Amino acid sequence: MNHVGLVGRITKHPVLRELAGGKVQTSFSLAINRTYKNQNGEVDTDFVLCIAWGRLAETIVNHCGKGSLIGVSGRIQSRNYDKEDGTRVFLTEIVAEDVRFYQLKPTEAVAQQNIVPMPPVDFILP
Repeated sequence: MNHVGLVGRITKHPVLRELAGGKVQTSFSLAINRTYKNQNGEVDTDFVLCIAWGRLAETIVNHCGKGSLIGVSGRIQSRNYDKEDGTRVFLTEIVAEDVRFYQLKPTEAVAQQNIVPMPPVDFILP
């Protein structure tokens, strides 16, 4: 079984990338506080790389900005690649399959314009 659930804050504004074949993807890092304090009495933080595809990626980019508190449910994926200097880089990341929005911060486009997003409003039609 390969299933992970995390709750943390996005460390920078997610960016949507369009790949060959029309697929879209975003990657982001979650800052997750540990539940205990270290020897200095401070709470350590883990930074976990996450990746999302398709409509889920679009939703994250459109609604989440730096500092948004989200929950990510998905699976662990490991991969590697060779850098130009010949060294091999190993990555472990979470492939998001479901995301829950707990506390949203402005997206990058909204933050650059210094606009505060309005909360959703339900309209009742006569």
